[in-house]
Order: sequence, then C-alpha cells, then structure tokens
Amino acid sequence: MNYYKKYYEKKNLSFEDYFSSLTHEDVKHVINKTTLNELDFLTLLSPAAEPFLEDMGQKAQQVTIQHFGKVMQLFAPLYISDHCVNQCLYCSYSINNDFPRKKLTLSEIEAEAKVIAETGIEHLLILTGESRLHASIDYLKESITILKKYFSSLSIELHPLKTEEYRELIQCGITGLTVYQEVYNEDIYKQIHVKGPKRNYSYRLDTPERGCKAGISKVNIGALLGMDDWRKEVFFTGIHAAYLKHKYAETEIGIGFPRMRPHLGDFQPKTNVTDKNLLQAMIAMRLFLPESDIILSTREQPELRDHLISMGVTKMSAASSTAVGGYVNKETSHSQFEISDERSVDKIKDMLHINDYQTR
Repeated sequence: MNYYKKYYEKKNLSFEDYFSSLTHEDVKHVINKTTLNELDFLTLLSPAAEPFLEDMGQKAQQVTIQHFGKVMQLFAPLYISDHCVNQCLYCSYSINNDFPRKKLTLSEIEAEAKVIAETGIEHLLILTGESRLHASIDYLKESITILKKYFSSLSIELHPLKTEEYRELIQCGITGLTVYQEVYNEDIYKQIHVKGPKRNYSYRLDTPERGCKAGISKVNIGALLGMDDWRKEVFFTGIHAAYLKHKYAETEIGIGFPRMRPHLGDFQPKTNVTDKNLLQAMIAMRLFLPESDIILSTREQPELRDHLISMGVTKMSAASSTAVGGYVNKETSHSQFEISDERSVDKIKDMLHINDYQTR
C-alpha cells in the first residue's frame, strides 16, 4: 500500500496550506484532546506547535507513564553480516563501497552473544546487510538457535522476507521485526536507492504488513530523518503505524526516529533535523499513538538521550556496536554508521535508575 500517495488522494492535502492555516489556539485545542486524529497529529508536527513543546512534553510524559509506567527496555544490536547487494547512497554497506566484507561463523556469533549477555542485556536485535546469499533463511535459523540461549527476546532487521519466511523465523524463536522505509517520498526513495532489490519501493513498504500477517509479536517502523522534510516523513510514519495498529490489533507497533550519522561515503542528508525537531517529532507521535513503543538508539548524544527518555521513549539501545564482530573485536572499523552514546550498559542503567526508571 502506498500510504504517501493514498493519503494525498484521500485528503487532497497540502502540508504548506494546512500549516499556514493553523493558529496557536488550534494547537492548544489539540494538546487538550484525549484522542487525536490524523490532522491533530499533523497540527502537533507543525511550526505553529513549536512554542508549545513544553506543554506537549508534559502531556507526553503523563501519557507514557499511564500506558507503560516508568519502565525502559534496553536492547543491543548484533550485526552478523555486512554483505549487501543494494547500491544505496547513504549506507556504508552499499555494494559500491570497497571494504573487506564479513559474515560471522556460528562460533563467532556465540562469542559475540556471550560478550553482550555479560553486560546484562536481555533483548537482542539481529542485523545483516541485504544479501540473501550471505544471510539465507537457513543461516538465520542456525544463528537464532544459538542466540536464543542467551537472550529473552530476539528481533531481526534485515532484507525484506516473504510472509512464509517470517513464519519460519517466528517458529525458530524470533518475536520482533524492524523495517525502516528510509523515506516515504517515493521520488526521493528512487533517487537514493540506485540499484538492487531495495529499489522496489512498494515491496519494502509492504514488508511490515507481511510480518504482521505472519504473526510476529512486535513490528517497528520508521524513516531515516534527513532524506526529506522531517514533518512530512514523521507524519507518514505515523499514518503507516496507525494503519498497521488498526488492522493488526494483536501486533505491537513501535516507531524509531533514526537521524543520519557519518558513514562510508560522501552522501549528505537533504535537510538538517535539529534536536528540537526530533523532540517535537517524538512527543507528537507519543500523543498520536499513546500505546506504541518509541525507540531511541545510540545514534544520539548522551545528553540528548538523557533528556528524551521522559518524553515518551520506552526502548533504547545501549553499549552498541554497528560493526560485524564488533563486540569481541572492538578494533573492527567497518561499521554501518557511527554511534554517539558509548556509555556502558551499567552507566545507562545508573542514569535510568536515578530518574526512577526500572529496566528490563
């Protein structure tokens, strides 16, 4: 389903015209509402809402505690292969980037798992580059069989699969799926995905739904902020999440807000998404989808992460490595992107406990 075009056709919506029509009273009215519709969500993403971020943040805190309590789930990413068949302008793993590629053996995967588990992390996100040859279903199932001995939950972020393939991985022990659309603007999508299967916009857009149909428990989506106007991208992420949540009520839908980070290559994001923009995006999403997880990664600086945890965040990564084999061999340099928060799991837990959060 092309949510981007469908919503335009349904509402005949011009973002600029809508934003220019808003008043401060409109924003105040939305903040005081209990349940928000799609245009209320857009109102909270508008420039007119910027003077009310403190009010929105207080409401987001209340809503989050109401639905989740003061509990934060900590997770770690584990990259098991960086082989990729796609040419994407913004990604270090792009096939045109020349560096020694690596795929972990099963014994290397177990070694990585032991190091991560020793930090106290109980939830793991398994990642690969997008290559079916190097990350086959059989390889993934063998990897999952090893990893589930060390962690209470396993999620995946890899090349899009068919519904029946997701079912196979669920039977093996997977409970979560993360799929970032990268950008919902189809024209920009085609520009930055030059070659490879990932160039198929519609197939990627439908991937979260295939995961839901397969019966996966938790599905996380998002856009890589900076590729287009962040207000539009966050809006369509929210519309996509609301659609999945409505159609697949048994599936927990979460939203991530990754921003571009330095990577191998010289691609620069189209727009600069400031910390203030990110804050507005997250609290608007929390008020629009009060029961959905909001995920915050180590892409962001420690000070900002500490500030954002009370604004609706329910899951955050800790002590992450974005390099294949990067937990055992910390000198491994070929990471997918640079991280900003390098604190240990214990330090993250200490920060959360000081703020009266429980961790799980």
